[in-house]
Amino acid sequence: MPQPVAVADDGLEELRAEAMTWGRKARGFGSFYVTEHMVRAMRAYGWTIIVGALGQPVLYLLGLAVGLAALIDAPMEVAGEQVPYFVFVAPALLMTSAIAVASEEFTYPVMSGFKWRRYFYGFNASPLSSGQIANGVVAGAGARMGVTVVLYFLFIVLFFAWLQPDATRPGTAWMAIFIALLGGLSFGIPLMAYAASVEDDKGQFALVQRFIFMPMFLFSGTFYPLMNLPIWLQWIGWISPLWHATELGRVVTYGQPTPPIMIVVHVVYLLALAIGGLIIARRLFERRLAK
Repeated sequence: MPQPVAVADDGLEELRAEAMTWGRKARGFGSFYVTEHMVRAMRAYGWTIIVGALGQPVLYLLGLAVGLAALIDAPMEVAGEQVPYFVFVAPALLMTSAIAVASEEFTYPVMSGFKWRRYFYGFNASPLSSGQIANGVVAGAGARMGVTVVLYFLFIVLFFAWLQPDATRPGTAWMAIFIALLGGLSFGIPLMAYAASVEDDKGQFALVQRFIFMPMFLFSGTFYPLMNLPIWLQWIGWISPLWHATELGRVVTYGQPTPPIMIVVHVVYLLALAIGGLIIARRLFERRLAK
């Protein structure tokens, strides 16, 4: 009689050991698993992503290159140098595309994970930690931003070649892709932290679009140099991640003259927003998922 019990105990120990092994593996790759889920979930609105990623740059660039730029004969003068209007605006539109994606992916999907579909609680019931869940959300949104930014950048390159076939462009233009990703994360991650603190949707995210994203888009030196604004409006650009990312984008795409100290300020500011936002978001995820 004791022998079957011993066998059962051995089998139980093996199951426990196997479960511990899989648990350690899940915890080791937890952020990746959450990222995979977020990317797979995007298939529900995959056509929206594709059409937006392809259609938005075409409409904006055609509207500016064929429309508005054709009406503005005089080039923009920035830091004592004259720049064609489309060349001036294009980096700002690239950065805006990343921030627009961030404003979508870091709001309602986060709210859905906590309140509507509550899949964050399912993740948290597994060996995954709350910090890994937050990391996975960031990486998933970053993946969508990457697709949008790369396509936007390719369209910009094609338009540059069409508008200025003989123009010389710096070999650093490709860095604008990573600057746009950093700009999108520097805006989106703090927004994710805010979304993690929202218990009920009462139109807060719509207010973010109207009173944060839109003023940032209009008053961050997107369509004209920030210094052309009255001093009482320039502060919007100073605190806007869009302005800091756009200034860096103009440096690498057409060589806008910028003091080295300002380049450092732009990079540090964007990193501080992204890293600081992630620290706060991870704490809010932990507090929310512990309920």
